[in-house]
Amino acid sequence: MAPKGPSITGFDPQKFAAASGQRAGDPWRRAEAWRYTGPFTRFNRFKSAFPGLGIATVAFAGYVAVEQLFFKTEEHGHGEE
Repeated sequence: MAPKGPSITGFDPQKFAAASGQRAGDPWRRAEAWRYTGPFTRFNRFKSAFPGLGIATVAFAGYVAVEQLFFKTEEHGHGEE
């Protein structure tokens, strides 16, 4: 069979396929991309998983520092005869 001539519409499927770039293995990748951008990035999801963790850590460290500096407790001498 002889190769066909150019289409009367001017549309060439081979050129169209070449212009679209690499074919993705997952046809839903573009539709699912929003889930991993903007407020849904891995960092932002982790950050919102533990609200107040940073403030609580700083407050606890401050409490321990103040207790060690100002509130010296008596040594009870546990384990000594």
